Amino acid sequence: MESVAVTEIRQVDTGLQELFCDYVPQVFRRADFRRWRAWGEWNDDYRAFALIEDGRVVANTSVMRMRLLLEGREVLAHQLGAVGCLPSHRGRGLARVVMNVALDACGDAPVLLFANPKVRQFYPRFGFQPQMQTLFATPYDAVPDGPPAPTLNLDDAEVRAGLATLSSEGRPSTERFGARGYGTVASWPVANGFSRPLRQLGADAWVFAGVEGETLYLDDVFAREPFDLRAWIPRLIDRPIRSIRFGFTPERYWPEAVTAGEDMEADLFVRNLRLSPEAHRFPIMAHT
Repeated sequence: MESVAVTEIRQVDTGLQELFCDYVPQVFRRADFRRWRAWGEWNDDYRAFALIEDGRVVANTSVMRMRLLLEGREVLAHQLGAVGCLPSHRGRGLARVVMNVALDACGDAPVLLFANPKVRQFYPRFGFQPQMQTLFATPYDAVPDGPPAPTLNLDDAEVRAGLATLSSEGRPSTERFGARGYGTVASWPVANGFSRPLRQLGADAWVFAGVEGETLYLDDVFAREPFDLRAWIPRLIDRPIRSIRFGFTPERYWPEAVTAGEDMEADLFVRNLRLSPEAHRFPIMAHT
């Protein structure tokens, strides 16, 4: 393969960010970084390692710096995302080049990523190991009661700042395998229209939640102090429910929740990272 140079794209590289934003939807059909970037969420924690040919990004691996929580211990780590290559440039080993450069930038720190099951053979070549993620659920009968919990809009810069503060300074939804300070990660699926609504439970407790059928999906909780989540369930639903599913390990908020199978939507791979032997699910709003 010919020698190629990898370009690092950071927060200050606005022109190169435009090229990156052009690349993403060509590889990931439903994904876009423009709104997230316009919100000012691309900060120093996010770096893209891109191959640029003829004025366009043709391959990329991005690195998001993360403050992981492993059994309550905070660990500096990195999460990879936007890994791919333009269809027209595949077969040249370009994805391997950008992966190696990105991993070099991570050094010996732990690295994780969530991948499409179709490419699960790719990442073990770089020292990654697959790790099972568990689904958690609980039977729970409830009916709507009281005024609905307000919905918050991340188009509002103050709301984005509030989410960042709660994520960084508040009480993580899980300490078994979770994170701190991932407000800019959580805002990305919102900017792309992938997330459930963000609801306000009092002044300093926010949740991403929504009802589908007879199930309430609680995707993540951002709170400054412990609070009674159950008391808010009737205000999070617009119809009767029979069960709750959690997008994180609910050992804090619902310790009697049961395992409900394996998360098959995205494969977790880890490198230099030893996880809890107990069942766990990394918060889905912390996925890049």
